[in-house]
Amino acid sequence: MKINTFMPGKLKPFFMEELKKAEHYFVKQDFQICWYHLERAHILGQPYPYHHTLVHWKMLLIGIKIKNRREIVGQIPRLLVGGVKSFVGEIPVGNTGGANVPPLKSMEIPADLNCIIYENR
Repeated sequence: MKINTFMPGKLKPFFMEELKKAEHYFVKQDFQICWYHLERAHILGQPYPYHHTLVHWKMLLIGIKIKNRREIVGQIPRLLVGGVKSFVGEIPVGNTGGANVPPLKSMEIPADLNCIIYENR
């Protein structure tokens, strides 16, 4: 069992850039592009409890903003359990984090993110 606590310093700028882009599009109320960047942040942050939970919080906020009941209900258990799963290293790799995806389903990591993860872990 691998215990994860902190995101590697070299990986954090890539995670933060995705969050910054998500926030930009959230403010512009372009929730589709905002969501895209949150999914990318989720993939990068998923192994790390704080970062993983933060992305689910932001996904919940979008669900509330757009009044998407499925997303709101889907994010609550992810908020409660996601960080714990990250802490003990039991995550479905590549999962994008939205309620439209089963929470335990592994997914293919986009090539650019795979390179970022590999080169900066």
